[in-house]
Amino acid sequence: MKQANGDKCIKLKLKVWRQKTQGSKGRFESFKAENISKDMSFLEMLDVVNEKIILSGKPPIAFDHDCREGICGSCGAMVNGRAHGPEKGTTLCQLHMRHFSDGDTVVIEPWRSRAFKVVKDLVVDRSALDKIIQAGGYVSVNTGGVPDGNAIPVPQEIAEKAMDAAECIGCGACAAACPNASVMLFTGAKISQFALLPQGHPEAKKRVLAMVGKMDQLGFGNCTNEKECAAECPKEISIINIARMNREFLKSGLFS
Repeated sequence: MKQANGDKCIKLKLKVWRQKTQGSKGRFESFKAENISKDMSFLEMLDVVNEKIILSGKPPIAFDHDCREGICGSCGAMVNGRAHGPEKGTTLCQLHMRHFSDGDTVVIEPWRSRAFKVVKDLVVDRSALDKIIQAGGYVSVNTGGVPDGNAIPVPQEIAEKAMDAAECIGCGACAAACPNASVMLFTGAKISQFALLPQGHPEAKKRVLAMVGKMDQLGFGNCTNEKECAAECPKEISIINIARMNREFLKSGLFS
């Protein structure tokens, strides 16, 4: 990996959570990150550190990643106590090292939630989010052939709101940031994207009951309007989606 010199490089002290397996006891380990270009992403910095760790004969720091373009939601860790780091509206792979200063100490740890079990180091099992989607985050109506795109008119304002909710990438930062480890922002966004569109109306009651029920069953906490979830969400999903989910839930009870 190409590294810059001079003013473009910084040195950092890393304190990284290391845990061999889910059942083992974890601890923080210290590492030096030297000759780190300010143009690198946070994950590229970890790559450089891992290269040196591997050359020393030790196991590298395990962390999740895939697209490295802020789309997949795979990357995610607490950086100095902030989900995805200090920058607003940014995933960990989009966080650049120019936001850190030479000599900084950077503490890196995995998502903390009862439902997110640590697999190894910074890698957590986020399949709980998949289970919430599987409970009802879909439209199962048999559509037959491919319909015309304009067959069901949708007002632009409604379409925009549905797209804003659908932008959620399921990274889990909302649960990691919330003091109650709630994923009501995630669940609310997934419910909203269908509740707003006519295609989602026939299964609205079944959907909200199933998804909220699964969320509670998995051990996620409740929302107490702390708003950390929206503040740390890399896609800046609004807490309005939590209010919409609550309305859909009440409607499902009132009209059952």
